[in-house]
Amino acid sequence: MSDGASHKARRQEAGDIARLLSYLAILLASIGLLLSAMAIPASRFERLGAGAFPKIVFAGLILMAAIATIDALRKLPRAAYGRFLSDAVSWVRRRYLVFVSLAALGLYIAVMPKIGFSIASFLFIFGLELLLMPRRMTTIAIGLIVALVFSFGLNWLFAEVFNVFLPRGGR
Repeated sequence: MSDGASHKARRQEAGDIARLLSYLAILLASIGLLLSAMAIPASRFERLGAGAFPKIVFAGLILMAAIATIDALRKLPRAAYGRFLSDAVSWVRRRYLVFVSLAALGLYIAVMPKIGFSIASFLFIFGLELLLMPRRMTTIAIGLIVALVFSFGLNWLFAEVFNVFLPRGGR
């Protein structure tokens, strides 16, 4: 197979895998929405109730997404799964800083009610700056000043100027 033909085949395979993943996402979202539609209370005045229409729609979406998923799985060559997995792992490795930043954001949101806005923001900002910027004394000093201003300074601004009190922590 020529280089251009193999490139075209890989692009087609990538499109098929993306389509499969979108079908799976639609299937999972429809299942979740059907479960939430089942929680709609029944009405005393009508037999079907308010949840009947959403249940029918989401059940239909589940059926169509399941059929599309099975069809997409059937069309994909077996070798595509291994290539997809290795490509996905290398994609994640190339973008590890994005995932580290998202994890830091999740941790920041989780600890803010416990340790307060100022301390959590300082640790989040300064930690990400240390991770992302070059580690020289001048850049660390600038990062420290920026973290102080945007954590404790912002808390002071909101409290003293706007009379809006940000989370203090200790809960």
